[in-house]
Amino acid sequence: MIIRIATDFTETPGARYRNEGDFSGEEFRESILEPKFLEAKNKGEQLTIDLDGGYGYPTSFLEEAFGGLARKHGADSVSATLVFVSRDEPSLVNEIQEYITSQK
Repeated sequence: MIIRIATDFTETPGARYRNEGDFSGEEFRESILEPKFLEAKNKGEQLTIDLDGGYGYPTSFLEEAFGGLARKHGADSVSATLVFVSRDEPSLVNEIQEYITSQK
């Protein structure tokens, strides 16, 4: 299973919350990430998150999407299920993993 954020959601991620504008981390988490996460987890599969192809990621977007998922479903469960790919900006992977693990 894979989510390509740039093609499945947007090339221009926005702020943290829906009320702050379009393509927020909250919107991504609720509408795309969480349903796919639950599907992958229930199937015992990993979900790959492809971060390439976009025009950058605000830290608030990343923290709300992935940190928010960890707050709701547990950091260990999220870490075990999600795999991140970023050839364009490899440092994003570590940044996201920190948002997830800080929820322990």
